[in-house]
Amino acid sequence: MAEDLYAVLGVDRGASQEEIRKAYRRLAKELHPDFNPGDRTAEERFKKVSAAYEILGDPEKRARYDRGEIDETGAEKPQYRHYRDFAETGAGERYHTGRGFEDFADLGDIFSELFGRTARRRAGPMRGPDLRYHLVVDFLDAVRGGRRRVVLPDGSALDVTIPAGIESGQVIRLRGKGAPGFEGGPPGDALVEIEVRPHPLFTREGDDIRVTLPITLDEAVLGGKVEVPTIDGPVRMTIPRGASSGRVLRLRGKGVPDPRTGRRGDQYVRLEIVLPEQIDSELETFMRRWRENHAYDPRARLREMA
Repeated sequence: MAEDLYAVLGVDRGASQEEIRKAYRRLAKELHPDFNPGDRTAEERFKKVSAAYEILGDPEKRARYDRGEIDETGAEKPQYRHYRDFAETGAGERYHTGRGFEDFADLGDIFSELFGRTARRRAGPMRGPDLRYHLVVDFLDAVRGGRRRVVLPDGSALDVTIPAGIESGQVIRLRGKGAPGFEGGPPGDALVEIEVRPHPLFTREGDDIRVTLPITLDEAVLGGKVEVPTIDGPVRMTIPRGASSGRVLRLRGKGVPDPRTGRRGDQYVRLEIVLPEQIDSELETFMRRWRENHAYDPRARLREMA
């Protein structure tokens, strides 16, 4: 007996599409062949999970599955009709009888109608179902673009081109790389859902990149040229004199390219003053003298607003 698709993903029938997507992503990462080499059990479960999400992850297919119009493989189910559905009404009144046997009149015509329709429904080439995969990519590959190879459950591989600027949750469609068709029909597509791995330095907001840049006390006071990492490599940036921690500087055009327009976002650099791990006596003496002659209160405005 075929296993219920909701049970395969471990969700209730009333689960939201987001809950179904999260369950699939969790199981796909847990069972993916790349992380379970040689584990046939995990491989088989991965196939079942992918097949289940192919249907439940699509709201239209899920609704048809819930109504019993398609089975666990996505194949059409014959819509059986009771013979009473074919009973005449009105003058003939084939179903209405006192003897009870006229109900079976013309069964040959009834079954011919029923099975003829089913045969017509199944006849001819049919497109194969789409197959869904989950691919985790590095942050820089996602913003700059690249190529990755996806190993399928059967051991074959697909080369996937990662377009620059792709985000988590977006899907790459590989036409004709899904399951084979029926009776000579065309194959389905492979749908590769992307998950972008976080970066230890960069964060993304739309097409903009944000980064925190540590600077020294003297760079903050005196200003100067410093090296700043970007997604394309390091560049030189000017720190203005008297820069405070928290100040944000902008590098135009150093963000993520928009795949639709080709325009790039900006990179925003938040400055953070970092003191040396050890404060030597020279710096301490200087700061004491400076405090005596140049004391100021950076928190005065906070007290006024409180």
